[in-house]
Order: sequence, then structure tokens, then C-alpha cells
Amino acid sequence: MIFTTYPFKMAVIFLAGALFWPMSVNPKPTAEDSLPDMGTTAGATLSIDQEIEIGDFYLREMHSHAPFIYDPLLNEYIHSLGKKLVDHAQSVKTPFHFYLLNNNQINASAFLGGNVVVNSGLFFYTDNESELASVLAHEISHITQRHLARAIENNQRLSQLTLTSKLGSLLLFLANPKAGVVAWNSSLALAQQDILSLSQSNEQEADRIGLKLLQASGFNAHAMTDFLEKLADESRYTSKPPEMLLTHPLPESRLVDIYNRANQISRHPVVSSQDYLFAKVRLHGLFELKKNFNEFLKPLKKGTASERLAAEYGQAILWYQNKKYDKARQILQTLSVTYPDNIWFLDLMTDIDLSQNKAAQAITRLKKARVAKQHQRIWQLNLANAYIKAGESAQAVSLLRRYTFEHPNDMNGWDLLINAALAKRWRDQALAAHAENAALKGDFSQAIGLLSDASNLVPLGSLQQARYDARIDQLRQLEQRFKKYQK
Repeated sequence: MIFTTYPFKMAVIFLAGALFWPMSVNPKPTAEDSLPDMGTTAGATLSIDQEIEIGDFYLREMHSHAPFIYDPLLNEYIHSLGKKLVDHAQSVKTPFHFYLLNNNQINASAFLGGNVVVNSGLFFYTDNESELASVLAHEISHITQRHLARAIENNQRLSQLTLTSKLGSLLLFLANPKAGVVAWNSSLALAQQDILSLSQSNEQEADRIGLKLLQASGFNAHAMTDFLEKLADESRYTSKPPEMLLTHPLPESRLVDIYNRANQISRHPVVSSQDYLFAKVRLHGLFELKKNFNEFLKPLKKGTASERLAAEYGQAILWYQNKKYDKARQILQTLSVTYPDNIWFLDLMTDIDLSQNKAAQAITRLKKARVAKQHQRIWQLNLANAYIKAGESAQAVSLLRRYTFEHPNDMNGWDLLINAALAKRWRDQALAAHAENAALKGDFSQAIGLLSDASNLVPLGSLQQARYDARIDQLRQLEQRFKKYQK
């Protein structure tokens, strides 16, 4: 099931962090680790709970204004990659969330509350999965070492609330540098050194800890130096340096430090996962990271067995995008003989079924599939969508009620529930689902209004009305807590 990005308008507040389809990696219980070199936990300024709350506020702003990618397959991949790294990290004090941003600039960012955002352009720029993992490991280390919280603590010129509000303008700049120039020039002068350009010691600390994390997670540690070398070359031979270097300064001393550390680790090749190749192909095919998709596929068709398999999947996407559904189906049917329950193939085949008005066939296909536990979310969304297309909206509503209960921060589930409820003319449920999407985008006034309308549509004193009214109270409380972060 293909979800692209939600329509968005550019705003003055943008948060540097976090992937689409909200999936979290919870901290594992570990002994309390002292922070290396820096000597402070930043607790004097921000508690962990405050970090999470600030992150939640800005994340909602970002959902409203930034071009998130909400594709379930891609988001599951980046979550899985992030989780593999977090599972080996030390000093993990918050849940981690990973998000994809539809932005061809080379960049990734971390912000308060355990949120990491990865620009889609990194998939084009990295040559292998270890390089992509090295970027995530660096950002994860910024969070575990609480570098942003420390920047706030160390800045004695500005209050905590002033600094946290200025993070919004900073993150707008990261999402869209052109749109963010005005906000950057007007409101970040005092915070520039403390927040945007994290100090060289912060960067070196994130490199050092990220390098160990990369090695502990089974990736090629030298991929970090390979990636940084490419960034350095890019800045040497172009008039405009990569966006990543604006937020992650790369002086020669930083390169020397990480090279010296990496050279103490034996270099050994690590093969990129098949999912990395599928994700890279899917991003290129659906989000036009490279305009000539055929040219991108050519070297893969001549590569390893895994690359050739990814190229075949990419060719099926190309036919699907060009509405040559029978040609795409033929490729996938051949692949499915060897890989009958591959979620990437199953998802695309379902989309082809629905495009050819074969919703019943899609439902049968999905019900027969033996989907692994880690892919259940993708399977559920596909099945709910197929139910709606087949006119079986009551079954879709039943499925989506469970889904949104288990995954309340996933906009995909709420959007499908809106469609399913409207198809059954269950207007109160459609309004309530719409309210949840509005709340996830930080529009609490709209959310409360929608829930009030829903409450008025159900019998007075009913259990459903009590639920709507209780949710209104929760959102009002949340809105009140977030007021201190608003400009």
C-alpha cells in the first residue's frame, strides 16, 4: 500500500527529527552510564520527561508542516535499522522514534525526546547499508549524550523556553533551507553556536560513540569514515557544501580524529541487507530521488544476486507507476514463486490488484499470506484498504479500531478509518478519527471541535459520548501544557 507524503504548508516552526509512521524503540534497562568527557547530564535544565514533552510538541508541528514520508514499508525499514542500533547503545534514557523526510538534501537530524529524522536523499548518497547506519549511529549518539539539552544548559544568555522555541526555527531551516533563511537570520543569531552548529567536541563525541555503536551492531565501522570522506570531497569540489555540513561541521581535526579511531578496528566487509536494497529502489521509484529510474536500475541488473532481485522489484514498480499493471504483475508472480510471503512483493501486488479493481482477489491474497510478526502493521493496513475498496467497510472499521488502539500515532490508520467510517455513514466515528489526525498535527482546536461534533451525534449519556468527552478533556490538558512552547 503506497502512502506518499501529506500535503503540507511551510511554517515558521520545524522540528529536526523524526519518521513518519511513528514507531518507537523503547530503552532497554541498563546500568546508569556516566557521560564521557562532557561531565554533565543536563539535568539541571531539562529532565528526561521535559525532553520528551518538548519533542512531542515539535513533532506535532512537524507533522503539520514538513513533508514526511508515510509509506509503511519504508518506515518499517528505517525503524528496524534504528532499532538494531539502539539495542546496542548505552545511556538510552528515552524511547527512540525514527522518521523519513521527503527531502533530497543530504542530511539527518536528532532532536529532544529520542527523535531522529533521515532525509530520503541519504539513500541515494550512501553506497551501502553500513554507511546509512553510520549516520543513524551518529544521530543516536547525539541523543544518548543529550547534546541539545547540554546546549540549552550551557547557554546562559537565553532562557530555557526561549531556546526551545528557537529550536523550531532551526528545524525549519533543516527541513527547507530556502524557506528557513528568514527565520534563521531573524531569530537564531544568539543561539547559532549553541544549537545549530553543535560544538566540535559534540561532533567528535557523537562520532566516537557512534563508531563503537556501529561496530557493536554488526556493521562495517569504516563506513563512517567512508561517508565522511565523501562529504568532505563534496565540500571541496562544489561551491555549495552539502546541507549536512551546515548542521554537522566537519573540520580537518574531526576527520583526523575519527580516522585514527577507525584505523584501530579491523576492516571487514558487511553485505547490505536485501531490505536496504528494496528500500533504496522503492524510494527512487516512488519518490523520484533520481529522475531517470531506468538508469538507476541498470547497474543493479548487472550486480550481485541481491542487487538483481532489487532491480526486478524496481522494474515492477516502474511498470506499476506507468500503469502497465499486467507487466508488473507478471514480474511479481515470477518472484513470488521463490519468495511467496515477501512483504515488499505482497504489498505491490495488492496495489496492482486494487488498481485493476480486483479488491476481492487482494483480500484473498492477503489472508493467505504468512506474514512475519514484524510485518503485521503493513499487512493490516493493506487488508483494511482492500476491505474498503471491496465495499466491506464494516470489516475495515473493525480492523482499524484495533489498529489505531495499538498504534495511535500512525496517521495511516486514522486516515483509513475516516474513509471506512464515511463509507458506512458512521459520521461520528469519522469525525473522531479526523480529530486524532488533527491532534497529531498539533491542531488541538480543530480536534476538540471535531470531537464535540461527534459527541453531539451520539445518544445523550451513551458510553460513546462519554468516551468522546473524555478525549476532549485529555486534548485540552495537552493543549494547555504545550502553550509554553508556542511563540
